Amino acid sequence: MPEPTTILIAEDQRLMRSALTTLLDLEDDLAVVGGVERGDEIVAAARRLQPDIVLLDIELPGRSGLDMIAPVLEAVPGCAVVVVTTFGRPGYLARALAAGARAFLLKDHPVEQLAAAIRRVRAGERVVDPQLAAEALGAGDNPLTDREADVLRASAAGETIAGIARQLSLAPSTVRNYLSNAIGKLGARNRLEALTTARDRGWL
Repeated sequence: MPEPTTILIAEDQRLMRSALTTLLDLEDDLAVVGGVERGDEIVAAARRLQPDIVLLDIELPGRSGLDMIAPVLEAVPGCAVVVVTTFGRPGYLARALAAGARAFLLKDHPVEQLAAAIRRVRAGERVVDPQLAAEALGAGDNPLTDREADVLRASAAGETIAGIARQLSLAPSTVRNYLSNAIGKLGARNRLEALTTARDRGWL
């Protein structure tokens, strides 16, 4: 019998991580070899465990799962990344695939579908939730520059222009320009609406 496909799970909710481990371990050809709860722990664990698959969530403390896809693949070139998330946002899908993820699935699917997706990824396929793929095609590309996104992200806590300027080492007038550009590009009435739109589409 072939060796089972080994899996490292990155999921911050302990109950979800435990449930995934239990359910995937019931499959004869799959074996969960470890789990982490923080994004900044993934690379070290992957180097140590050398898994075939890194199964990761997006919203993780420490570092976003999206930010860790490329570093994981660089650290362990033989593994594949499968994203499993609650946040089915087209922008997240685009970023995940651009970073090298082989699959992007939503958590509300049965575990049998996840197991099947892992097998398909091991066979060299790319697996994407079909409804999300359709939504991504209609969402278009992210219109924000990196700096516009930084400024919009920094405004999330209701920070003042002066506060954002200090945080990002920019002039207040530059911050206003970036915010104005972002609001205009997103067709929003104000920065709160722009922030909501950008988040909903996975561009932040």
